[in-house]
Amino acid sequence: MLHELVRYAEVEPKLSHSEPGFTTRSIRWLIELSAKGEFINVLPSLGDKKGQQVPKCPEMHNMNAGGRAHFLIETIQTAILLFKANEASKKVSGAEERHKYFKEMLHVAANEVSDLQPLVNLLDNKNQLAKLRERFEKEKAKPSDWLSWRIDGADPLQNNAILNWWRKWRIQDKAHGSIEEKKSKKSTTKKNGMICYLTGQIIEPVSAHPKITGLMGVGGLSMGDVMVGFDKDAFCSFELEQAYNAAMHETVARKYVDALNYLIKNHSRKLANALVVHWFKEPVNQENDPLAFLFEPPEITEAAALGSARQILEALRTGQRPIPINNLYFALTISGASGRVMVRDWMEGSFEELVLKIEQWFSDLEIIARDGDNLAREPKFMAVCGAIVRDLKDLPAPVAATLWRVALAGLPIPRPFIAQALARFRVDVIEDKPFNHARMGLIKAYFIRKGGNHYMSAYLNKEHPEPAYHCGRLLAMLARLQRAALGDVGAGVVQRYYVAASQTPGLTLGRLIGNAKNHLNKLEAGLAFWYEDQLAETWSHIKDHVPTSLNLEQQTLFALGYYQQIAANRASKDNNNKNEMSKGE
Repeated sequence: MLHELVRYAEVEPKLSHSEPGFTTRSIRWLIELSAKGEFINVLPSLGDKKGQQVPKCPEMHNMNAGGRAHFLIETIQTAILLFKANEASKKVSGAEERHKYFKEMLHVAANEVSDLQPLVNLLDNKNQLAKLRERFEKEKAKPSDWLSWRIDGADPLQNNAILNWWRKWRIQDKAHGSIEEKKSKKSTTKKNGMICYLTGQIIEPVSAHPKITGLMGVGGLSMGDVMVGFDKDAFCSFELEQAYNAAMHETVARKYVDALNYLIKNHSRKLANALVVHWFKEPVNQENDPLAFLFEPPEITEAAALGSARQILEALRTGQRPIPINNLYFALTISGASGRVMVRDWMEGSFEELVLKIEQWFSDLEIIARDGDNLAREPKFMAVCGAIVRDLKDLPAPVAATLWRVALAGLPIPRPFIAQALARFRVDVIEDKPFNHARMGLIKAYFIRKGGNHYMSAYLNKEHPEPAYHCGRLLAMLARLQRAALGDVGAGVVQRYYVAASQTPGLTLGRLIGNAKNHLNKLEAGLAFWYEDQLAETWSHIKDHVPTSLNLEQQTLFALGYYQQIAANRASKDNNNKNEMSKGE
């Protein structure tokens, strides 16, 4: 996994800047200064609400030592001492200490690179800082927002003299040794001559890796989370604490961190309480990305003229759309936990296999729409996940991760998921809510993946061999008959008898069939004959033996038969209405 992240950093053009001591930050604000260090203006950066992604921002090492600040690019709080109202005194004192360090570094740098002197002048001027704080309060800026500078019209991040000063200072400071190493009770000798975990070369490993950011929504910390690090005695063999137990050179550590941060920012999707990031060995355009279809299937519109996800996947599989030969995909599922990155799942495989699996996923989920006219639109992946819970916020992360692997690897759908989907279906029936297409597709897919059941069709299947399926069809026909005879009577036969009929049809359907004779007597002769014919046709598939009781899978077939018969009824009703209108014309 880490090898592939490093490789991605080496081939992705937007990560060509990856270098130890630098990182990409979302900079929200820009302060313009004159050549004398006078405040001119405050401008919001371009980009999203968090700001513009800016590479080559200096990143300070050993921030855990306390009192340190990043060089040149910092938060508003650290740079100019902007605080929230009623900020805790402990946080204020900590920020003041970091602000002092921030200024001292700039003073040292300005002695060698005079281009920084205007910024030093600004930070030394209390009146200028007060004006800045007043302006940022007016702009309703957050103290945690990152800011940059424009000095006399120039961007200091584009000044090689400034960047080279930082590189030189950083090397000298790291050689001096960190405060934590000096205080450590364990051996602090340099770990020269270790083998790099990723390159296999003899190196001096880095003691602490840069942090992974962007996991706050899935359990991560705002300051970032560690992917590789050891702090428990059980993991610190041979006195190798921190990151030494997975020795890596700081260059490759920086690369895998930059790659993962970039993927989280630009190629990730939330999956319950986790993030899925994915990439390919060779570049794949967004319009040809099968994993993008899984989350957001293309809509069938005349304007887009793209076709369905299955059509595009078919074009990829047959070579009608150009894709790299022998390409590979990689998918990583992660979340945050107590300051550490938790890897929940890792998948890799060939691009061709991925296309086949996702094409099969959509094929298995294919189901007639509830109006009976056409197939339902291909569901988004999270819609399928939501089909087994009341609300998406109730979806456990392991359930979403399991369905993700089911989709990508073509695995059977776990039986407990279908039990949950069936329970939600019953609620919808009893409360007379619209049918959920993704839920019905998932139920159908369960039987296909369970054993390649060829009787599973997107449409009504009158030749299905299971009596349970036809028992569901029969209930749908009885409900239609009741509505035809009595109109809308509120809680009908379905709301009152669905649960009993789906669990013990032998005790329920016979009684309902007997009552159906009363409904037939209220209809015109021709319509009554049509209903009798439909009921007889359905009953012929059940034959003489109505199941006394149904197990879980049979109850699920009952639900599928009920749904597909309802959809077929609605389609035929619409066709009848159209025929009557055409006759009237």
